[in-house]
Amino acid sequence: MNFEEIQQKAKKEWEDFNRLEKPRILIGEATCGRAAGAKSVWEQFEEELEKRKIDADIFGVGCLGMCYSEPNVEIGLPDNRRVLYHNVTTDMVPELVNNFIVNGNLHTDYALCSFGKLAIDSLPKFLELPMIEPQVRVVLRNVGIIDPTNVYHYIARGGYTGLVKTLGMSPEEVCEVVKMSGLRGRGGAGFSTGVKWGFALNSQSDLKYMICNADEGDPGAFMDRAVLESDPHAVLEGLAIGAYAIGANKAIVYVRAEYPLAIERLRSAINQMKDHGFLGNNIMDSDFNLEIRIKMGAGAFVCGEETALMASIEGKRGMPRPRPPFPSDSGLNGKPTNINNVETLANVSEIMRMGADWFAGYGTEKSKGTKTFALAGKIERTGLIEVPMGITINEIIFNIGGGILDQKKFKAIQTGGPSGGSIPAEMSDLKVDYEELAKAGSIMGSGGMIVMDEESCMVDVAKYFLEFTHNESCGKCVPCRMGSQHLLRLLTHITEGKGDMSYIGKLEKLAKTVQTGSLCGLGQGSPNPALSTLRYFRGEYEAHIREKQCAAGVCRALVASHALEDKCLPCLESVADYDAGGYEALKSILPELVPKRLVDRLQVSGCAVDLARFSMIVPVQNRSCTKCSSCRLGAAQMQNILDDIATGNGKPEMLDLLFGLVDTMSIASECPVGKTGSDIVLFMLERFRDQFEAHIYGTACPSGICNEVLAYNTICPLRAGEKD
Repeated sequence: MNFEEIQQKAKKEWEDFNRLEKPRILIGEATCGRAAGAKSVWEQFEEELEKRKIDADIFGVGCLGMCYSEPNVEIGLPDNRRVLYHNVTTDMVPELVNNFIVNGNLHTDYALCSFGKLAIDSLPKFLELPMIEPQVRVVLRNVGIIDPTNVYHYIARGGYTGLVKTLGMSPEEVCEVVKMSGLRGRGGAGFSTGVKWGFALNSQSDLKYMICNADEGDPGAFMDRAVLESDPHAVLEGLAIGAYAIGANKAIVYVRAEYPLAIERLRSAINQMKDHGFLGNNIMDSDFNLEIRIKMGAGAFVCGEETALMASIEGKRGMPRPRPPFPSDSGLNGKPTNINNVETLANVSEIMRMGADWFAGYGTEKSKGTKTFALAGKIERTGLIEVPMGITINEIIFNIGGGILDQKKFKAIQTGGPSGGSIPAEMSDLKVDYEELAKAGSIMGSGGMIVMDEESCMVDVAKYFLEFTHNESCGKCVPCRMGSQHLLRLLTHITEGKGDMSYIGKLEKLAKTVQTGSLCGLGQGSPNPALSTLRYFRGEYEAHIREKQCAAGVCRALVASHALEDKCLPCLESVADYDAGGYEALKSILPELVPKRLVDRLQVSGCAVDLARFSMIVPVQNRSCTKCSSCRLGAAQMQNILDDIATGNGKPEMLDLLFGLVDTMSIASECPVGKTGSDIVLFMLERFRDQFEAHIYGTACPSGICNEVLAYNTICPLRAGEKD
């Protein structure tokens, strides 16, 4: 079939799909939906429909971007009413089938919006939702709308039109269209895509490679995964267009193995491309031949860097190399190579369909088009969004994201992943584009946005990202390998109250050295989280150093020392300071370390469960080196059990579990911190078992202390009456 015939067939199938001659159920089945229970919901719908003998169709679709409301289920009826239900559970399915499918009642308690042309009273349309209305969806044009496993759905909505147009142009003309659109690389650097393609086109070689970089590794980023799972053909079409533009006959999608659903969808889409003449020899009766294969990566963050990625494909260790030569001259296997990320290629397919001027009509003077972002953190509506370049941070957080969770105060937003920076609330009117973010000390990156509230510690945030980049460093160059280690050590000491004011100068000086001396972008960008927080939140660093206080209550060592200055328990410094030889001695004097006044108070008005929880927060969660699993995991599990008991969610068998964990930690832990870390819990269990049982059987705290439990704000009963 030629392309026109394929289009006609696709349009007919799409029309049949939307005709709704019988009930149709669409379930968001991307990874975010599955994680929220979409598969169980699907199975429950099948069971309920079978039980009631209802003839209905169920299809899986991708992610609508509203991850906060997953699982999302759209139900359409033959009367053309289409309703999206949110946060659907298996318990809700019988009600939805009975009320809406059988009786036609909306069940508005569960309904989020309506789809389609037919307006439904009391429900906003999908495009009118506060999270959706401000968006301009180019990359996300099909996500959650089509069945990603059906190529005809993609074609019916304009898919592969751009590729067919491309085949009627010269490679130089294609590069010029992309250049005139103003599209810049969406993977971080922001270099002109058309110019980059031109470099590869002008390189002379009998073999060239076009690579899609789907090695998404930033913490909190999930844009590429969602697009690959929800609309794989958009990316593959862009990849084919790019290959034609640079004169490549071989293309590779480099995707991390941790994305099994994305890989499954890509494989299916590649086979469909072959079956319909969009891949292989003489594509669409042209002289263009192309082969696409998938290469799975092992998940190393550094392999997102172009030269490290190519080394990985070649079967070598993923380590960057100096440039020049640039990949456009000598890339994969020494041949000219062009690499673009998922979002860039998904834009390309639509630019070639709609034209350069259309795309350039969005955005700012220097940053054209749209940008996808993964909204995460302390925000009401987490998920995937796509907005025009130039939108403000304020609009993203409060209009699209719905504001800060629990109406707390907005403090900062972290953009650009581990190589990015934190922007304070005072700069929320900042326009989001490449230039403005760079001026503010951050970067666009691949599109991660982590929102923080007043309970976030910016020193701890910097430490978190430094820890990530240090662990992910390939170790090839000294500035990155050793520099990130020393930066992390300085930040760790500050969060533990061990720093002095000279640390700030050391941080800034060392950060500049790492930036200028590192070989690749991972090392060059690794100091940015520390530098940006020093720039905007210097007062927090000074408070950690001078006052030994963490205002956000995050840095546990500072919180613990401030709350228990008199060290009334062996759960702060004493346990950590004993060497292995002193362990038995410590065990023998443990009852003496628990003051009689504390025992007396517990018998009258204190809570043994609350104190047991607090004793686990301080010594092990704070002091554990995480080397041995018996200490690391045992403490975490014990903490979870004690939290459940304190909040009225405990079960009788949990007491036996606690005793078992105490034994395991005391025997298997390698040092006194782990061996003695749970001894206060044991002491409380043996002396005040009745209080534990009251929490479990009565689901209440006799002393009223555990009405509301906040894991790191528990107050020692001895200090409950004291002021700050």
